[in-house]
Amino acid sequence: MSSLTLSSPAKINLFLAVTGRRPDGFHDLVSLVAPVQVGDTIRVTVCDRTGGTDLRCSDPSLPSGADNLAYRAVDAFRAATGFDRAVEVELEKQLPSGAGLGGGSSNASTVLRGLNTLAGDVLDEGALRDVAAGIGSDCPLFLAGGPCIVRGRGERLEVLSEAVAARLRGVRVLLFKPDFGIGTPWAYSRLAADPGRCYLAAQEAEARLAAWIAGGVRLSELLFNSFESVIFAKFVALPVLVEILQKQAGVEGVLLSGSGSACFAILDERVDAERLVAIVRETLGRSAWDAVSVIA
Repeated sequence: MSSLTLSSPAKINLFLAVTGRRPDGFHDLVSLVAPVQVGDTIRVTVCDRTGGTDLRCSDPSLPSGADNLAYRAVDAFRAATGFDRAVEVELEKQLPSGAGLGGGSSNASTVLRGLNTLAGDVLDEGALRDVAAGIGSDCPLFLAGGPCIVRGRGERLEVLSEAVAARLRGVRVLLFKPDFGIGTPWAYSRLAADPGRCYLAAQEAEARLAAWIAGGVRLSELLFNSFESVIFAKFVALPVLVEILQKQAGVEGVLLSGSGSACFAILDERVDAERLVAIVRETLGRSAWDAVSVIA
């Protein structure tokens, strides 16, 4: 029996432009995504016997079978490799669900990575990404190991150069989420209902990213998320809190992550993180989730 204990990080979308709907029903997007240090912890164990999958999760509200992406990752790895050993997955959750932080996708990719290592690296990086893409659109980005640009429905990755990625690593962020989640299918359906207002042309999205990569604009000036127009219109507590953080606390960059409901604030060295956490808890209530972290 052999085991690995791995970190399963959250992600934030520093730039997320949905550029249109594809004939297959998915949406095309252009996004700058960065992992953050806060996340779940996963222990993957390969047993000395043939058999199935046993997943145990610290959050009893989450499924422990095939509806859990971490469980499906084991099935996908078996299908791709013929691996027949019994697998145990222990999932210690810290990240909330329905947040737009990629918790489930991160769990799946972390399990894939761990299983591949324990099996002797039977899949190369390209094959591993292909398996991840079959599980979910967000899964491949968690295999990049750092900030990256994703395109298509999320399966096309461009890893940033070390010099550009270094501008993001170590940046402090405050993550916060109200006590409700937002379903991704619902969010995409609202975008599709008003394409003229909600989609951003791919050419403009690429131009904005290129300007930031070239150093022509600050990170706070790059921040953009196509989903904000529809999410903030329905869930008014979020734009209210964003305005409070910007006007009362002087935070320049606050943005929805993914399709929400979590948001993040970029914290420079002058910002008192504890004061911001107090503002978030006072505005969203005690049931809100928050964490101060850094981009990894």
